[in-house]
Amino acid sequence: MNSDIKNFNESQSEGENEICKALAKEIDKGLPEAESKIWHRHPVWFLEDNPTVGYSKLKAGIRLMFWSGVDFKEEKLQPGTGKFKDASITYTSVDQVDKGELKRWLEKSKEIRWDYKNLIKRKGKLEKLK
Repeated sequence: MNSDIKNFNESQSEGENEICKALAKEIDKGLPEAESKIWHRHPVWFLEDNPTVGYSKLKAGIRLMFWSGVDFKEEKLQPGTGKFKDASITYTSVDQVDKGELKRWLEKSKEIRWDYKNLIKRKGKLEKLK
């Protein structure tokens, strides 16, 4: 596990740390080709320099977000603001993390991707990656 992500996880409360560790373990297993790092103060995994999945601490719990998650068509992933294609789920207990669901979502995150890397260059216009 990336040492910065490990430090992020360890800085959380005991229950949140368990959620973060479980998510990081499964994401690392499901996306072994991804680069992981702390980006905008949160753990994020990148495929070909595009942010793909990450998590953050909210008052409500630990939010797992997929940058292209709206197109996964998964009921449990709630759409973001609508400005981008993100969707997320918030966990308050490690028992809520369903490894089977997470594995399926990670597989979809490899196949269904939008080009966030060039968003600024394209003046805010998202294009689907092939």
